[in-house]
Amino acid sequence: TLPLGYCRKTVMAVPHLQQPSFLLASLKADCMNKPFAQRCHDLEIVIEDFPAKELHAIFPWLVENIFGSLDGIIIGWNLRCLHGRANPTEYAIALDFLDPSGPMMKLVYKLQAEEYRYEFPVSYLPGPVKASMQERVLPECSLYHNKVQFPPSGGLGSNLALNPFEYYMFYFAISLITQRNSPTTHHISPSNSAYFSLVDTYLKWFLPTEGSVLPPPSSNPGVGIPSPVPRSPAVPFTSYGIHHTSLLKRHIAHQPSVNADPASQEIWRSETVLKVFVEMWLHHYSLEMYQKMQSPHVKLEVLHYRLSISSTHHSSPAQSGYQALHAYQESFKPTEEHVLVIRLLVKHLHAFANSLKPEPLSPSAHSHTASPLEEFKRVVIPRFVQQKLYIFLQHCFGHWPLDASFRAVLEMWLSYLQPWRYAPEKPLQSAELQPRSVSEKWAPFIQENLLMYTKLFVGFLNRALRTDLVSAKNALMVFRVAKVFAQPNLAEMIQKGEQLFLEPELVIPHRQHRIFMTPTLGGNFLSSWPPTITDASFKVKSHVYCLEGQESQYKQMFGPEVRNLVLRLAQLIGQAQQTAKSISDHSAETMASQSFLSWFRFSPSDMNGSYTGNDLDEIGQDSIKKTDEYLEKAQEYLCQIFRLNEAQLTQMIMNCGAAQDENGKKKLPDCIESEDGLILTPLGRYQIINGLRRFEIEYQGDTDLQPIRSYENATLVRLLFQLSSGINQRFADQMEILCSREDFIGRLCRYHLTNPFFVEKSRHSPALKQRSGCSRRPRISLRFLASYRTLLSLFMIYFIASWFCIGPLACTFIILLGYFLYAIVMTFFTERWKPHQH
Repeated sequence: TLPLGYCRKTVMAVPHLQQPSFLLASLKADCMNKPFAQRCHDLEIVIEDFPAKELHAIFPWLVENIFGSLDGIIIGWNLRCLHGRANPTEYAIALDFLDPSGPMMKLVYKLQAEEYRYEFPVSYLPGPVKASMQERVLPECSLYHNKVQFPPSGGLGSNLALNPFEYYMFYFAISLITQRNSPTTHHISPSNSAYFSLVDTYLKWFLPTEGSVLPPPSSNPGVGIPSPVPRSPAVPFTSYGIHHTSLLKRHIAHQPSVNADPASQEIWRSETVLKVFVEMWLHHYSLEMYQKMQSPHVKLEVLHYRLSISSTHHSSPAQSGYQALHAYQESFKPTEEHVLVIRLLVKHLHAFANSLKPEPLSPSAHSHTASPLEEFKRVVIPRFVQQKLYIFLQHCFGHWPLDASFRAVLEMWLSYLQPWRYAPEKPLQSAELQPRSVSEKWAPFIQENLLMYTKLFVGFLNRALRTDLVSAKNALMVFRVAKVFAQPNLAEMIQKGEQLFLEPELVIPHRQHRIFMTPTLGGNFLSSWPPTITDASFKVKSHVYCLEGQESQYKQMFGPEVRNLVLRLAQLIGQAQQTAKSISDHSAETMASQSFLSWFRFSPSDMNGSYTGNDLDEIGQDSIKKTDEYLEKAQEYLCQIFRLNEAQLTQMIMNCGAAQDENGKKKLPDCIESEDGLILTPLGRYQIINGLRRFEIEYQGDTDLQPIRSYENATLVRLLFQLSSGINQRFADQMEILCSREDFIGRLCRYHLTNPFFVEKSRHSPALKQRSGCSRRPRISLRFLASYRTLLSLFMIYFIASWFCIGPLACTFIILLGYFLYAIVMTFFTERWKPHQH
């Protein structure tokens, strides 16, 4: 293969029809043989030297070679895995090549000037868009208008005819979805990748917070890059929520012409970038939501279309559209990287919208017409982002796993809820320690995004009630949400928005604009009566009805139902705090019980060795402390938001059984007692799964038959078992008679020959009652003498007694006498609280 520096001379020597294929073959060969830096340098020379006619043929291949194929087989440059720390040279070269003022964008603008078109398959668009197009239903986004091309044979192989700028941005945006299964570097944050950096660069370039969009570079001075020219639609379409004729007219009127002013030419690039990002990253929802979006008259037109298709074909594209959407919804699972990129978009859009200059107050200044960029900033969030982001968040709240990875979704949601964080004004230095009050100027934003605050908060409550709050990561998420909603004046403004929505619905004016579905023509929703509803109330109602429909039942965030959920969450927080404290206390006791005798392999646990539930080695002592801090602050914030009395809340937690019992142990899981023993309720299963409560896992069989422990001598265990068995068989009847006596001797024998704690222990276990009745006959057990601890204690007693000239026999007599006196005292105390047996 010849160096690319000589490609142009070679290509010019062959006939014109073979030039593009020869150039493309040369570039493909270079991709296999040359290093990355050399390839980018050669591509820059080709873009600079060759005319648009020859570059036209290599453009689709080059875009696919960079961003990967739509089916995910070709990974391209794998920008998602290209990090500055791991590959600093390739990282810098890729960003320079794909920069808005770099060689690749120069190629895009050079082809844009010639008005070339490139086909993008509809089958690789997000599921809802693909399904609607296969039904001849035009999406509301003007990005697709006048671009759909159907083959003569049918509607399954349709394509979009895109200009070079749209084609490049489509591939760039959708590579985040199509390449998500490619191998990634897990130990490096996705926010450090080349793809993430490019998204940030494109947003700052095409949606600037200061100044205007820089004009595109032009190879011919004085000649601008034309905007897309409207073309006649290839097929008749309906739309999601508005009549198709008015929508198409509005779209054609909106399209900037070639002779439009430069400001409008700049806006179409900014608008295209935003629309592509929103459509590729956020336009994902279920089949039910897709059907809900269609207005009644559109549903009727789609039904007529299906009937006309079914009369000539066995299966219709409409049916294929529904099947494709259902399959797509089952397979679509947004990744953490996907959510991080959307959060970057949300944060920048807030900064972009907040950079809008305030309207002048002087009357003379009102004559000044706002620039297209200023008008774009005014409507960028409500018109382009709100509805799709709301549905995307609903999908994530309902389908994301109940683990710590949900933090990415949570932070993206919280970023959208706080536009004041990205406002130009900065808080005073002296007020940094105190939370800044949310200004009243944000009340319209909160009211027009009411569902983002209220319904998604309820969704988070339902998730939090199903997670293990002992985990510090889960506790941190509860703390973050509570802290954001506890900002001064925010809860009051949300409550004011709910009050506006709940105002009497006497009339809603005709000027209502429906995004998802058009209102019905009957009832009080559309009426010719004089308007008696405030403009703020109308905006809130319009927002809720547009996103949820008029038939939806709104659940008040400050209503009794949600308040009960908050009380349940507060109860779980209290239980999680006590669980964390018990784990921490158990660890401290375990560490304190360690001594120099550990080389004997002694264990402080008893013969039953109960299970402690959570493993402190996995949780960590520092994590336990963080959990307690997060949960304590979260409960404090919840009390502020919902005006809960902390003293009453603490009493409620204790009454619900979250407090410790008199023995310092956690109470049993919620269960009911039946003939077969204890049976767990659904609440009890939840408490066990989340580590909130537990049964004492104890050995309840014959204590002499349990496995030999590490702190026991195996030979002595077997010998003492044979000796105990012989005594029990020989004197079984005599022991039974002694224990059945009601005098002091009988009580003394019962204390020695039966287990006085057996009945009480059986109450703390879900064991069957049939099994709890076994092994209650009086008997002698000498296994305790096989314990190294007992043997060492006896040795120490005999050794100390020898210092006082006390012989073995006398020492043994003193030990037996002391134990006999101890047994007499314990007999009196044991009989007082021992449960009666019948």
